[in-house]
Amino acid sequence: MLIQPIDYFLVVWFALALASTLYVGFDQYRNNPEPVVMKWGFILVTLYMGPLGLLLYVLADKEPRPGEHEAFTGPLWKQGVGSTIHCVAGDATGIILAAAITAALGLPMWIDLIVEYLAGFAFGLFIFQSLFMKSMMGGTYWENVRKSFLPEFISMNFMMAGMAPVMSFLMMGRDMRAMEPTELLFWGVMSIGVIAGFALAYPANVWLVARGLKHGLMTQRAQAAGIDARVQPATRQHAQMQMQQADASAHRGQRHDMASHKGKGGGHHMETDATTPQIAALSVVSLLALAIGMIAPANWLHLTLSARD
Repeated sequence: MLIQPIDYFLVVWFALALASTLYVGFDQYRNNPEPVVMKWGFILVTLYMGPLGLLLYVLADKEPRPGEHEAFTGPLWKQGVGSTIHCVAGDATGIILAAAITAALGLPMWIDLIVEYLAGFAFGLFIFQSLFMKSMMGGTYWENVRKSFLPEFISMNFMMAGMAPVMSFLMMGRDMRAMEPTELLFWGVMSIGVIAGFALAYPANVWLVARGLKHGLMTQRAQAAGIDARVQPATRQHAQMQMQQADASAHRGQRHDMASHKGKGGGHHMETDATTPQIAALSVVSLLALAIGMIAPANWLHLTLSARD
C-alpha cells in the first residue's frame, strides 16, 4: 500500500532496478565474455542495488568493443569491483533470504542480525565461492572451502558491518512497516543495506585481489565449437602493469601471455605475497567493524523487539 512519499519513490526505484537487471542480464549473455558465475553476480547485485549496479557494470565490466574485455577490466579498481560483486552476490542473497524468514517468524532484531550473518557467510562461502568457482579454481570442493574461508570471512565481516546498522536503524525507525517482508519498505531497506555493505567491503576486496587472495574479473571466450573456453583471470601483477601502461594493445598482448588455459581437471591457482601479520591485522579490523555495526545500534534502539511487537 502506498501511504508515504517514500513508497512512491520505492516504486520508481524498483522499476528502475528491474529494467537495469534485465539489461545487465541480456547484455551479459549476449555480449560480455566472462564466466557464468560473474554474469549472475552482476545480475543479482544489479537487482539488489538497482541503477547503481548497472553503473558498476558499465564502468567496470561491460566490454566496450569486441576483443577489449581483457584490457578494459585490467585496472586494480575494476578488479576490486569484480571481487566485491562476487562477494555481495552470494552474501547478500543469504542475508536477504534470512531477513525475510526471520521477520516472517517474528524473531527479535538481535537474533535476526545473527541469523543473517550466518546465512550470508554460509551462502557466500559454500555456494558462490567454493561451488560455483570450483571449475575454475580446480581441486576438490572442500579444498576450495578451505582456500576461500579467510578471504570470504574478511569480506563478509565488512559487508555485514555496513548492512547491519542500516537495517537496524531503518527497520526500527519511525515506520515499522520496514520490518514486514510483505511491505515495499522492507525491500527498500534491504537495497540500501546492500549498497552500504558493498561500499564498506570494497576497499578490503581491492587489497585481497592485489595480494592474490581473491579473484577479480575474468574473461572467458569460446575458442571454437566443442572446445573448452579460455578463462583469463586478471591477476594482481597484471592489474598493476595495466595501471602503469597507457598502451592498451600492448597490455592485451601481455595479458594473453600471462593467462592460464583451463584444462581437464585443472584450474587457476593464485599465489599470494600477503604476510601473516597483514592478513591477521585485516581480519581483526574486519571483526571490530562487524562488532561495531552489529552492537552499536543497541545504544539507541531496542534490538529485543520484533515485527510482532
